[in-house]
Amino acid sequence: MTSATERVVLIDSNYQPIGTAEKASIHDENTPLHLAFSCYLFNDLNQVLLTRRSLEKIAWPGVWTNSFCGHPLPEEVFSDAVYRRADYELGAKISDIRCVCEEFHYYARDSSGVIENEFCPVFQARLSSELAPRATEVADFVWIDFDELLHSVQSAPFAFSPWMCEQLSKRELVAHIKQGLLF
Repeated sequence: MTSATERVVLIDSNYQPIGTAEKASIHDENTPLHLAFSCYLFNDLNQVLLTRRSLEKIAWPGVWTNSFCGHPLPEEVFSDAVYRRADYELGAKISDIRCVCEEFHYYARDSSGVIENEFCPVFQARLSSELAPRATEVADFVWIDFDELLHSVQSAPFAFSPWMCEQLSKRELVAHIKQGLLF
């Protein structure tokens, strides 16, 4: 399934499914609330993968963000969506997926006017292969110590995606991620 034909799950204010829409058609200045996810990927050194969004992305092109994001397909469970997007965006095989925040909702507008309006559980996982990022998804990437990432986000939030900044401002979410670094 390509991004052009991929469908996202639309939800109401109680986060209940109310339909689907083509992914390519909904991210604009009137983006409806829909399901998504974020994932922080760690290597064997417990470094987190930070990615720079491709300049071809509709929203926040060229911005540094968490390892990868995506949308579960209709009827797809989140863990399957995380595996699928890791492979699609990063050419990566992953393991040890765990949810670190079940309820995260954000609303943000980028400088072009495109809005993100997502109910977006947050996951972390472990890399179990080499990376082969897709150029239409990832412009660049770097492995960084998690505490260094936290410091960078606090020092220069304008350089990062608003969803990552908001996620990493939540103490409980950060604690769950750090707890997971022990696996």
